[in-house]
Amino acid sequence: MSKDQKEHVAEAENQLGNTGKFVQENAKSLAIIGSAIIALVLLYFGYQNFYLAPRAEKAANEMFKAEEYLSVDSLKDKAISGDGSYPGFEKIAEEYSNTKSANLANAYLGGLYLQKGEYKKAADALGNYSNTGSPVIDPLVLGMLGDAYSELKDYSKAITYYKKAADKSKNSFTSPLFLKKLGLVYEEQKEYKSAAEAYNKIRTEFPESVEASTIDAYIARAEARL
Repeated sequence: MSKDQKEHVAEAENQLGNTGKFVQENAKSLAIIGSAIIALVLLYFGYQNFYLAPRAEKAANEMFKAEEYLSVDSLKDKAISGDGSYPGFEKIAEEYSNTKSANLANAYLGGLYLQKGEYKKAADALGNYSNTGSPVIDPLVLGMLGDAYSELKDYSKAITYYKKAADKSKNSFTSPLFLKKLGLVYEEQKEYKSAAEAYNKIRTEFPESVEASTIDAYIARAEARL
């Protein structure tokens, strides 16, 4: 064995010896850390399987009545607050947090509060919604947040959420809808160049959309004010 090889072997043995020494000196601490990690893993799986799963199933079973009320204008207050036998979206969102049903309940609540003109409540409920990957619901929630802040005259937040809504899932349904609302808010702020850009995006990127059929008038109005 060469001198260099002997030195490498000695260095490796020294490192292993140091590691062994560290383990011996800290055996109690490592055992505690190891036990803590195992306990956390068990707690996580217990939480998922024995707490979240049953709650999620119960929430889903209780959602159907509120969703039925949602489709009838005269019963929408019951969709929000419940009917005494079944909970409404408010209770589902509060009591079954961390479930898909509670998440969807927040989206429903936001839309209902917007219809009732309760814009702060709408913003709060929609702000509790978590993205699910849905190409329709996710951008609609962002757009409704834009609506809520627009009604609250917090135009900077409205612009932020309309932009996010338009870009979230580019399609000819949600994107031009929120680009048009974005343009209107820009006009309200007298930012006519930005408004024209938003409107032009509808004409060039979504020419088959409903909004595109009348967008030339909006473009002309914004450009006339530049």
